Amino acid sequence: MLSVLLDPLHYEFMRNAIAISILIGILCPVVGSYLIVQRMALLGDVIAHCVLPGLSISFFLGIDILIGAFASGILSTFFVAWIRSQSRVKVDAAMALTFSSFFALGITLITTLKNKIDLDSFLFGDILGVTPHDIYRTLIIAVLILAIVKLFYKELLFYTFDRTGAQATGLPVNAIHFGFTAAVTLTIIASMQAVGVILVIALLVGPALTAYLLVKELHQMMGVGAMIGVFASVAGVYISYYQNLPSGPAIVLVSSTLFIFALLFSPAQGILTRPDSAVSLKRLLGQVGLSKRS
Repeated sequence: MLSVLLDPLHYEFMRNAIAISILIGILCPVVGSYLIVQRMALLGDVIAHCVLPGLSISFFLGIDILIGAFASGILSTFFVAWIRSQSRVKVDAAMALTFSSFFALGITLITTLKNKIDLDSFLFGDILGVTPHDIYRTLIIAVLILAIVKLFYKELLFYTFDRTGAQATGLPVNAIHFGFTAAVTLTIIASMQAVGVILVIALLVGPALTAYLLVKELHQMMGVGAMIGVFASVAGVYISYYQNLPSGPAIVLVSSTLFIFALLFSPAQGILTRPDSAVSLKRLLGQVGLSKRS
């Protein structure tokens, strides 16, 4: 058993993959917890796809893709807010339009600018191809975001559950919203190399949702979600190594499997374990028995 865990560590690409999987396994559920309790999970998906135009332009200009991707992601959220403020269009429709428009623009720019971007890697990730530079950048982003969450936890908690009250007490809700959007964008950029833009939303939401079914407090949700995220990420990397599977999808499938188990067996909210489930099962069996007699 020990050899199964240690043998892959002889290879540098596996050590790099495990290092970055631990970082994103911690970071994504912490940020994703706020997305879930604010009912904004779709925002992560929108930003994940809207970074493509900035990525393409950065690649063409020869600058760090972090700059272009970040600018494009932030611009997409402003575009959604502008549509909502200038029309009767609902937020979900504005997000859907922005999602498709920015993604189409990104594909067009890649073709027009003749960028040699590996779309498969961008869409589905390539965690086995990460470099020490990618790890350092992800580490800096993770430390920065986690430190801000720690320092401003009370303000973020107030804003998350009572935005009107937070505004009434003088909290800069617009600045908090911008900061939160920036954190989501940076988290997505940090995770792109590992799982790709299509699957990053699953890593943002999956472990946090699993923790949501197991605990009640937000800080517990972030802590448990981070542990689940690390386990799912590392386990996915090992599974992809031994079973010759794509790493990004393997990580997401492990995360989704853990969610299914929590959905079924959570002590308080599990479908098969919550108190009302036994009553419902007895009622169902009683109805089946009556139908057989008749």
